[in-house]
Amino acid sequence: VGIISKGGGTRGIANSLVKFARTRRSGMISTWVSGLIIFFDDYANTLVVGNLMRPITDKLKISREKLSFIVDATAAPVASIFIVSSWIGYEVGLIQDGLTMIGSTANAYSIFLETIRYRFYPIAMLLFVFFISFSKRDFGPMLKAERRALETGEISSVSSVFATDFTDSKEYLGEDVKAKWYNGVIPIMVIIFGTIAGLIYTGINSLEEQGITSYGIKEVIGNSDSYLALLWGSFAACIVAIIMLTSQRILTLRKAIDAWFSGIRSMLLAVIILTLAWGIGAVTNEIKTADYIISLISESINPRFLPVIVFLVCGLTSFATGTSWGTMAIMFPIVIPLSAAVTGIYEYSIEDSSLILVGVISSVLAGCVWGDHCSPISDTTILSSMASGCDHIDHVRTQLPYAIVVGVVCMTFGDILSAFAVSPYISIFIIIALLVGIVYLFGKRANKSLEKSTSIISSS
Repeated sequence: VGIISKGGGTRGIANSLVKFARTRRSGMISTWVSGLIIFFDDYANTLVVGNLMRPITDKLKISREKLSFIVDATAAPVASIFIVSSWIGYEVGLIQDGLTMIGSTANAYSIFLETIRYRFYPIAMLLFVFFISFSKRDFGPMLKAERRALETGEISSVSSVFATDFTDSKEYLGEDVKAKWYNGVIPIMVIIFGTIAGLIYTGINSLEEQGITSYGIKEVIGNSDSYLALLWGSFAACIVAIIMLTSQRILTLRKAIDAWFSGIRSMLLAVIILTLAWGIGAVTNEIKTADYIISLISESINPRFLPVIVFLVCGLTSFATGTSWGTMAIMFPIVIPLSAAVTGIYEYSIEDSSLILVGVISSVLAGCVWGDHCSPISDTTILSSMASGCDHIDHVRTQLPYAIVVGVVCMTFGDILSAFAVSPYISIFIIIALLVGIVYLFGKRANKSLEKSTSIISSS
């Protein structure tokens, strides 16, 4: 991430999308697409997309509140569910620790992949942003902000207070004149295909060592070494990025290595959190926190509703603490043993127990993102408002109703329906239909007559 950003790769990707932002609708959708493309890190996502799209959305009279919402809603939700990102190693590591606590030999990366279809909130929020952008409909405080921007030209409220904006620096985004989209896309493709190749290689190798000669892709992934595969993919991407940037004389070898170390420094906090997470896990294991909670509620709770409860608890905890990663570290050592114990007490089959375990893990990962998205003290929420040049309180105030609506819909028609063995794909379809209905039933256009005359061409 450090090398790609310093070399202008992420800026180049976003710049290539800016040319499509000619109207308010295309401006919002371009911002949304930029957020999807820069999936590998939530911090890079907020800083790059917010800074690059802000001048464009300002010309299109899109409120800063709307910009910061789109930026925030395509940061953590994207990074948390993509199979290759700065989140995955942390998530898989915590899942593996939880599985070890219950004596399970299941592959953590395989379970991670299984949880994606049950992570209703990140998926629904990404789609909700598209519905809002495409329809140009809003409700609540966001509608007022959009009307103000469109009718008065005030992209921010008069009382806005802006944090110091340090995110325009070339140190992070690279120089615009040297920004090339392929300097970002090619290393990203290398890490994706390198990781996939690593998963297949280590999986087949493991199966052959076990004497298994007949297997499918599920067995290969299930027996793969995700840590080694990610290491190979990341290393290959770093080498390719350095070669590309030095050969084009965008960066010297020294600057490329400095950028690499800068990327490592940006992950220092994550490493500290991970180390503390191991400490929390060890402490909760020693003092038998999971056992105590199990003794309190194991016989009074229906195992099928455990994912719903976990989603709500994780959301509230993440909201209060402002950290999704910290909440994961607290919850995984508790809920994975709890899931195993509760399904054991009710004598569930192995298949049903595994399904509930996947649902519980999904709820932790999704609930943490939900709470983080709502929290005014979340790092990504703060970065989104700063990078978008939006008053932080205005950002939280306008985003919160949207996050609550999507979260409640996902909890009700995602987690609860899953408790009754409804397919996650059916749940996602119902959630999408409901969100579209909410947008068109409660949402209103800011000002139809003014929207028609608002474009890059007319504003210039």
